Amino acid sequence: MAPDFNTLQGGRFDERSIQHLRRPCAACAPAGGGGGSGARPAVDHIARLDVSDSWKRRFRLIEKAGGAELRQSGDLKSAERRGIGFNFLAFLFGPFYFLAKGLWRPAVAYSLLAVAVGMTLDMLSKGKLSHGLGYGFAFVYSMRANVLYYRKVVLAEMSWF
Repeated sequence: MAPDFNTLQGGRFDERSIQHLRRPCAACAPAGGGGGSGARPAVDHIARLDVSDSWKRRFRLIEKAGGAELRQSGDLKSAERRGIGFNFLAFLFGPFYFLAKGLWRPAVAYSLLAVAVGMTLDMLSKGKLSHGLGYGFAFVYSMRANVLYYRKVVLAEMSWF
């Protein structure tokens, strides 16, 4: 009998569970046996996370799209791609949304990058190009929020970008 890797510690997976997600045991292998077929494991690890149902739905779509790298995102329907590719609250609130979700590293990194690029554009173009910079970084925040939060909650990873 395979050990139970589904235990959570503090609402997050422990190291053994993370390794189990990357290489599931025979009991959790995708249906049909074809590794990488895109089918979800028999044991739903995301259902045990302490997040809302809408986040669980997004996390399942991210897994369906090939994980954090989204290698199979072309297989998703257009509405599903929009669901994981754009976060409206992150667009509106940017670094504050990231901080509220515990994504302080990317919040700091993107904010410092925005300030550096803004100052450079301001010096080079006398303010004409730097006006659009805020919208550009708002799109960056909105497009990265879901995958970064997936990495934090599901994979227990914290990256700077």
